[in-house]
Amino acid sequence: MTASVAGIRPANMVSRVEIQDAARRIALHIRRTPCIALDDNGFGVNARIFLKLEALQHTGSFKPRGAFNCILSSEVPEAGVIAASGGNHGAAVAYAAHQLGHHAEIFVPTISSPVKVERLRQYGATVNVGGRDYAEALAASQKRAAETGSLKVHAYDDPRVLAGQGTLGMEFEEQVRGLESVLIAVGGGGLIGGVAAWYQERVRVIGVEPERAPSLFKALEAGHVVEVETGGVAADSLGARRVGELMFPIAQRFVQRVVLVSDEQIIEAQRLLWQRLRIIAEPGGATALAALISGAYQPHPGERVGVVICGANADLSSFGA
Repeated sequence: MTASVAGIRPANMVSRVEIQDAARRIALHIRRTPCIALDDNGFGVNARIFLKLEALQHTGSFKPRGAFNCILSSEVPEAGVIAASGGNHGAAVAYAAHQLGHHAEIFVPTISSPVKVERLRQYGATVNVGGRDYAEALAASQKRAAETGSLKVHAYDDPRVLAGQGTLGMEFEEQVRGLESVLIAVGGGGLIGGVAAWYQERVRVIGVEPERAPSLFKALEAGHVVEVETGGVAADSLGARRVGELMFPIAQRFVQRVVLVSDEQIIEAQRLLWQRLRIIAEPGGATALAALISGAYQPHPGERVGVVICGANADLSSFGA
């Protein structure tokens, strides 16, 4: 399933200069994560596949890029920082705050995995668990921020966060020249918004969403941000009911299309990453690869395809020998 996009130029998008500035700002605080080139016909796909292993970033996801850029770009009050998250963004904010000497308070919904909630506490954050999904946790965090005056670090709808996430695209391009397409999993859209703002029209940027969390797919189809029901195996990381208002015009211009994958296809991508490459990915982290393995995205023969493996915070009990 695909959704095509309109040729509208965003009036107020994150610039490549802002992404370069973010890269310099956060350089001492993040890892330059590796890329690996798969063998020809890797996973049975007639393409040259390059995996960007952002699952090896601090806290096990790409999220520290945006968290560090937001906090380092801001004047942090004595109350510290506050965020809502399905788990990965919260861990990134908690980690960044700890590294920079600030207090962090994180709100997570009840669907967040115990593994992710425990990581938040390990980073010294005050953790509040409540609400059935990210949207409800966000509302609670906003109410709390109004009471405390803490710096709000939004998971995706903030230009500083978008620019920070865009550094992944900048880094990927430095590491692998000549990519023709890049596949990125979509939740609230911070990562794909930042990366698309970096690549613009020089590379085909393809969004991949679970069938049960099609927030960007439905928004592009409607021509404006819409709210959708979400669920499924990747809901804790890709379960935003709506994509960000700031990233949406970027997606309209620079995301070529969005494809949808099933829970079963996501689980199969997780399984193959582990069995063939010994790479652990959470469901959201394997979603982009699921589009290739399942055929939801079909590259032309020999196409140079980049795939972002964006999260590793999985329940290890689900992995066999």
